[in-house]
Amino acid sequence: MLQVLNPATEELVATIPAATAADVDAAVTRAAAAQRGWAAAAPGDRARLLRRFATVVDAHTEELALLEVREAGHTLGNARWEAGNARDLLDYAAGGVERLTGRQIPVPGGLDLTILEPLGVIGVIAPWNFPLPIAAWATAPALAAGNAVILKPAETTPLTALRLAELALEAGLPEGLFQVLPGTGPVAGNALVEHPGVAKIVFTGSTRVGKSIMAKCAGQVKRVTLELGGKSPNIIFADADLEAAAAATPMSFLDNSGQDCCARTRILVQRSVHDRFLALLTPAIEEITVGDPLDERTQMGPLISRAHLDRVRSYIPDDADAIRGKAPEGPGFWFPPTVLTGVAETAPCAVEEIFGPVAVVLPFDDEADAIRLANATDYGLSGSIWTRDIGRALRTSRAVRAGNLSVNSHSSVRYWTPFGGYRQSGLGRELGPDALAAFTETKNVFISTEG
Repeated sequence: MLQVLNPATEELVATIPAATAADVDAAVTRAAAAQRGWAAAAPGDRARLLRRFATVVDAHTEELALLEVREAGHTLGNARWEAGNARDLLDYAAGGVERLTGRQIPVPGGLDLTILEPLGVIGVIAPWNFPLPIAAWATAPALAAGNAVILKPAETTPLTALRLAELALEAGLPEGLFQVLPGTGPVAGNALVEHPGVAKIVFTGSTRVGKSIMAKCAGQVKRVTLELGGKSPNIIFADADLEAAAAATPMSFLDNSGQDCCARTRILVQRSVHDRFLALLTPAIEEITVGDPLDERTQMGPLISRAHLDRVRSYIPDDADAIRGKAPEGPGFWFPPTVLTGVAETAPCAVEEIFGPVAVVLPFDDEADAIRLANATDYGLSGSIWTRDIGRALRTSRAVRAGNLSVNSHSSVRYWTPFGGYRQSGLGRELGPDALAAFTETKNVFISTEG
């Protein structure tokens, strides 16, 4: 059985049966049968059902948001955005169903064309940090491309996924087309990865687990999309609007309590403005409101679990020089906003993904030094560049090895633009106009006109 705890109170929210390998096998059989009918349906009919699914989700956004608050500890504002993001993804994917077209390629002696065909059954393994929207990132385009989906949510956050599956049936999607199987990674997750009837795995989580999944999929030459860890830079040049950069920096790594692979946890500041920037940043960090996620004034909630809280704490030396905010005491998995200063650029807190409300400040000398520091990590997911010089912004954007960069902002995710990482931050791209094609096979057909 899986126990779901409220991270803000440590109270038991629900107890959910854990799926077995036999449950996964039965789900794949049901999904394969449903997928054949779904793929054969007219594109317009699939699009209408996905739009209806989006409409049903829209009618339940507040319910889904409150579930996300209870199981994941997200602030109410964040949870409402997440429910809306799932709705928007379904609506956006529905718009692509009838535009999933092939090409006609000129060849001598006949006609050559390509056809995009669905893969079959897609296994989606979703994380606990953004359980609802990231589940939708894969589910919406996979369904739109004509596939069936089996979703395994994280052990600690299955509730929104289970409700999403109920809403899919309410919207009229065929039985078995979209199934949710809560369970543990070693049992249900592993069975999904190794099942020969699953054509592709979409995994979001740690780089360590992602490598293991990739190795297992290699044995079957099974497709994978991996969205893994990050240690993203926030590069602040001397010519930047320092007031704006300092005001925006706290939530660049404190959003979702730092449990975000896009979090800008390495704050790189040009040495000539280092002290001035810290003077501006200090009150901004100290004023962050940490507390009850249901209070609309709250900016940051708790961490997901006691074990994760202990892991975050382990990165902070007792005698560390730091800017610290405030956090509640008592029940709940609370950790204050923390910015470490005076640390070595090779210290564990500066190079390893902490996945909590902790950032480090590292000074740099010039543009080349900033790029060197930004790339001094195994990851490459996201990052920000603050400068008034458009030439520098473009040069730095080209030089930083990351998949999603923002200039004078911290925006990483839009459902209509591509998302994914370089290096050990992942493999493949999600979201945006090409997401549907990632769930298809390209078939080439040549028709001879000779003789």
